[in-house]
Amino acid sequence: MALSLTIEKQFAQNSERVKSVDLHPTEPWVLASLYSGTICIWNYLSQTLEKSIKVTDSPVRSLKFVARKHWIVTAADDKIIRVYNYDTMEKIKEYEAHTDYIRSVTVHPTLPYLLSCSDDKVIKIWDWEKDWECTRVFEGHSHYVMQVAFNPKDTNSFASASLDGTIKIWNIGSSAPNFTLDGHLKGVNCIDYFIRGDKTYLLSGSDDFTAKVWDCETKSCVQTLEGHAHNVTAVTVHPELPIIITTSEDGPVHIWNSTTFSLEHKLNYALERVWAIGHMKGSNKVAFGFDNGTIVVEMNAST
Repeated sequence: MALSLTIEKQFAQNSERVKSVDLHPTEPWVLASLYSGTICIWNYLSQTLEKSIKVTDSPVRSLKFVARKHWIVTAADDKIIRVYNYDTMEKIKEYEAHTDYIRSVTVHPTLPYLLSCSDDKVIKIWDWEKDWECTRVFEGHSHYVMQVAFNPKDTNSFASASLDGTIKIWNIGSSAPNFTLDGHLKGVNCIDYFIRGDKTYLLSGSDDFTAKVWDCETKSCVQTLEGHAHNVTAVTVHPELPIIITTSEDGPVHIWNSTTFSLEHKLNYALERVWAIGHMKGSNKVAFGFDNGTIVVEMNAST
């Protein structure tokens, strides 16, 4: 069954290359990190710049709001994780977290944990209630680890995507992976969990130009999404809408029906390559980070 989809652009801001975006759960803010090392908070309702800070001279590849602490966490190519209070923009913490570029950070939904992954091939978990102590190192990938994501149904487990072509599933209590999903022909750049009924699935995007849907119970690929003409850079299953969103270095954003897996829509904002997607529970807004700027749209979909 085809989707009825309406998409309204709410905010557009030209800039240099955007590597990561995040939406605040209660404020009308989109957070963007730039290749130059600057981070910006834009108010997408008033269309104004709320805050901006030069974090480093290196690319900031990943950043997240931690709303319950009023923090922004950033991770950069200088191997350093930095934490800022977003009310004052005061730096709370700065520490060298890895021995190579940090590709991604993600925040545990309830516990005081931050996961980070890096070109040094390892994943680390940090406990901010223990002054950001690294409480475990996860090893098993043979190439850069590009992204990590917590399982929303079992928050003791998480997944990792690597340029070694695999996705690994881990438990935060063990340094070795539980199992490996292997099926992409090239490196895996991005992952996202989603729940359908009582089943847990994983979405992945790869340099083989495809996205794949995995059944976490049977550990098998149940669908391959083909249509991009270049490396897939970001994937997400929208928490409120029956859609999958994939982005690529080819430019257009692809929107798929998350039930039938058919390609329903392409968005082309002519801002060159797309690097990042941001969304949040309870909202139909989606943010995108491009080579040439940031876009926030509101989507409404029905089947």
